[in-house]
Amino acid sequence: MNDKVIKRLENLRSRLREKGVDCLLISQADNRRYLSGFAGSAGALLISAQRTILATDFRYIEQSKIQAPLFEVIQIKGEIANWLPGLIASLNINSLGFEADDIPYGAYSQLADAISKGPSVKLIPTQGIVVELRARKDTYEIKIIRQAVALADEAFSYLKGSLRPGLSETAVAWELEKFLREKGSESMPFDIIIASGPNAALPHHHPTGRLIQAGEPIVVDLGARIDNYASDLTRTFCLGTPDAIYIKVYETVLQAQQNAIINVKPGMTGTQVDALSRSIIEEAGYGNDFGHGLGHGIGGAVHEEPRLGPGSLTSIQIEMAFTIEPGIYLPGWGGVRIEDDVYLSADGPQILSRSSRNLCVGLDNSIIRL
Repeated sequence: MNDKVIKRLENLRSRLREKGVDCLLISQADNRRYLSGFAGSAGALLISAQRTILATDFRYIEQSKIQAPLFEVIQIKGEIANWLPGLIASLNINSLGFEADDIPYGAYSQLADAISKGPSVKLIPTQGIVVELRARKDTYEIKIIRQAVALADEAFSYLKGSLRPGLSETAVAWELEKFLREKGSESMPFDIIIASGPNAALPHHHPTGRLIQAGEPIVVDLGARIDNYASDLTRTFCLGTPDAIYIKVYETVLQAQQNAIINVKPGMTGTQVDALSRSIIEEAGYGNDFGHGLGHGIGGAVHEEPRLGPGSLTSIQIEMAFTIEPGIYLPGWGGVRIEDDVYLSADGPQILSRSSRNLCVGLDNSIIRL
C-alpha cells in the first residue's frame, strides 16, 4: 500500500505545482483516506513539496501511525486556530490551498482567522484536485472494486433463490444486508433499495412493510464495500408472468443500457454517454420518465467522479470505473432500472458485474427469459 500512497502523493504534488499552490489542506474524509490510508473520522492532511502531515486528536494517534506510516502524525487539540498557525509557520510556505467544496462558510471563517494569526500566507480555494485524481483507478483499486462487485453478484444469486410473494420489502432488505455482512462486506455503501409494485416508480425508495406480489416489478439496488471500495448494482425482477408494460419497459431499459456500455469511449463527455441511453428511452416514448443521470463513478465513495448525465462536461477517460443505470419510472405502476459497474480499460469497456440482466423469476424461482 505504501507504493500506492507514494504514487498518489507524487500525482498530487504535480497538480499543486501546476496550480501554484505550495501546500494543500485536505479535510474531506474520502480524500484524506485516499492519500494517506487513515480511516479515522477526524483529522486533516497538510501536503507540501517536502512534508506530509496528518493532524488529528488523541483518539486517533495510534491508529494513524499504523494506517498512515508515511505521514508525520501530529496531535492537535481544540479549534483550528489553536494548532494551524504553528504548523503553517513550520512549513515555510507562501500559499495554502483548501478544499472549497468541502468547507462551509463557518469553517472557512475559522480557517481564515487562524491563518491571519500566523505568518503571511495566501489562502487559495481549490476544487476537485484530489477528486479528479481519484476518478482514475489504479490496479489495486480495480482489484478491490472487482471483489466488491463479485460479492454484490453473490447477493443477487442468493436473492433469486429466496425471493417469493408475501415477503415484505423490509424483510428482503434485511436478508440481503445480513448476507452481505456475513460474506465479508464492511458497512453498506448505501441503504439497500427494495421497491415493489408502485413503489418501484420511486428511484430512491426506502423499503417498507409492503408485501411483494406476483406479476409486479421489483427493483433491487444494493452494493458491497471491501477495503472501503464500493460496488453498486441494480436488477429489476418480476415474480411470475410479467405484464405487457413490464416487457416493453424492461426491454427498452436493457437496450438503452447495452447501447451505452458498448459505445462509451475515452474522450466522450458525461452528457454524450448519457445520450447513448437517453435517446433510446426517448424514442420509445418514455423520455419524461427517465429523470436522473445515467451513472456516476464508484470507488472510495459510492458516488464520485465521473458524472454521467445531462449537462456533465466531465471527460471520460481510461482507468475510470462508473455505473451505467438507465431507468423508466411510471407513477402508479412501478419502474425498471438496470445498473452495472463498468471499467473503461485501454481495450474498451469491461462490465465488472456478472448477474444476468435479462431475466425475471418464476414463482418456483426458475429464471424466465424475456
